[in-house]
Amino acid sequence: MRDSKIDQKQPVVKEIAALLDGASSAVVVDYRGLTVEQDTQLRKQLREAGVVYKVYKNTMVRIAAKGTDFEKFDTYLEGPTALAVSKDDATVAARVLAKFAKTAPKLEIKGGIVEGAAYDAKGMAAIAAVPSREELLGRLFGSMQSPITNFARVIKQIAEKDAAPAAE
Repeated sequence: MRDSKIDQKQPVVKEIAALLDGASSAVVVDYRGLTVEQDTQLRKQLREAGVVYKVYKNTMVRIAAKGTDFEKFDTYLEGPTALAVSKDDATVAARVLAKFAKTAPKLEIKGGIVEGAAYDAKGMAAIAAVPSREELLGRLFGSMQSPITNFARVIKQIAEKDAAPAAE
């Protein structure tokens, strides 16, 4: 009888292992107290950001994470747990969750793994404050463009001044 229970759980363990495989980050949250409407909205925002969000049994997550970098979040796997996993942007899951938690204080970020390093709730809050790669690149290009634009404006003013007829 015991073997059938293990056989039933294997697909879930494989699903979690596949989800974590190649992930750049995984955030563990306590979702207790969220209304159905809030949960639906959170799932929508995460999905739009390319983050997979699912509720799993802690035991299943422990088994699936064994031998990986994600084994480190064993300490955060207590009580009802949901995982928010991102394969591409290491900070997007934390950013979306932290922003959502401002409107839904019942959502609690317990901790997570970002690029192989474990972070507690405070660490995840700091990671959530890191702007996205696109935003950082935009700032970089904006700061590079500003001096060039100012230089071009000065050159244009000099050219216009030199081209103006002298008043007699």
